[in-house]
Amino acid sequence: MQCLAMIGRFQFVSGADEKVLRVFTAPRNFVENLSSISGVSLEKLYLGEMVGLPEGAAVPALGLSNKAVFQEDTAGQTVEGEENASPSSQDYFQSCSLTEPPTEDHLLQNTLWPETQKLYGHSYEVFSVACNRAQTLIASACKASKRDHAAIILWSTVTWKQLQSLPFHNLTVTQMAFSPNGKFLLAVSRDRKWSLWKCKDSPAEPEAAFSLFACTDPNMAVHSRIIWSCDWTPDSKYFITGSRDKKVVIWGDCCSVEANKREGPAATQLDFSALEVGDSVTAVSIGPVLASDGSYLVAVGTESGKIRLYKWKLNGESLLCSSNWTYCTETDSCQSHTLVVKRLSWRRRVGRAGHEDTPESSTWLQLVSCGADQAVKIFNINRHSL
Repeated sequence: MQCLAMIGRFQFVSGADEKVLRVFTAPRNFVENLSSISGVSLEKLYLGEMVGLPEGAAVPALGLSNKAVFQEDTAGQTVEGEENASPSSQDYFQSCSLTEPPTEDHLLQNTLWPETQKLYGHSYEVFSVACNRAQTLIASACKASKRDHAAIILWSTVTWKQLQSLPFHNLTVTQMAFSPNGKFLLAVSRDRKWSLWKCKDSPAEPEAAFSLFACTDPNMAVHSRIIWSCDWTPDSKYFITGSRDKKVVIWGDCCSVEANKREGPAATQLDFSALEVGDSVTAVSIGPVLASDGSYLVAVGTESGKIRLYKWKLNGESLLCSSNWTYCTETDSCQSHTLVVKRLSWRRRVGRAGHEDTPESSTWLQLVSCGADQAVKIFNINRHSL
């Protein structure tokens, strides 16, 4: 698997070393068992309607994928009887009720999410994918060595049809991110450029269209190597890019620029604030809330496996001021990954998962990282101590 984006709490889209995107949906039996084991009610766990959910997933003999099993399928299998059962019936899903974490046998079959959609449109292997907060749009991109193949494709999560192609980059788009308010789509690429696309319609529209709003200034390229990662501040004012050239750069203010926008993406100039971190940057992520002094919390993952935390706050009117950045801390040898940090992501809610909500919960944030060493790490961070 190369990339993944959550569409909702119980649905995700993923891409691998193939030209197709696959959408997976949690089966009813999985949701019911998760509710039983965790003690969280179905109404709270599954905020949407459970009507139309598959019961589970079946893996056909020699199949490379799985198939959704619905209630009528399981009922028909029961009526058929043991004497007429075919060998392939062993691959069918068997519903079970769990009151404790499942054993390995159950994990192999009963926690399997069925594939519910396939999305075709890319010429080469899918490399990156993103979904907006409204859960109405998916953006995807594939490996590319020329402009025709590097175009971003937008998909509707309502009809699962292709909505738009966004050509700009010349090489593989390495990561994309929708702004929290849904107005913008940011993309970064191997061609050392970033592109910013603005939604023409309401961001909540299921078939919203995007147009190029701003892009890298060809006369003043800040990044000199591949841009690996990007993210947005929670207020959608600024975005961040991280590159192999050891720089982390914050760009903006997008909201004020939008209000004074002139015609053409080349006419849009975004100020920036750059930071040298001393190692190739492979992942960046901005915290969902501000630090106690009103700063943005920036997590930076590096090629050496270390994760560094910084605070960034606009001092005065200029982004160019180096005092905007404050170093906080970094992981030690025991906490760091042994290989490249591939992704960083902050939990959107304050507090620590599994802990009761208390007045002190708002001081805690959680950051998750994954690396090329096949390790996933979760860090508890007290934002008021930074």
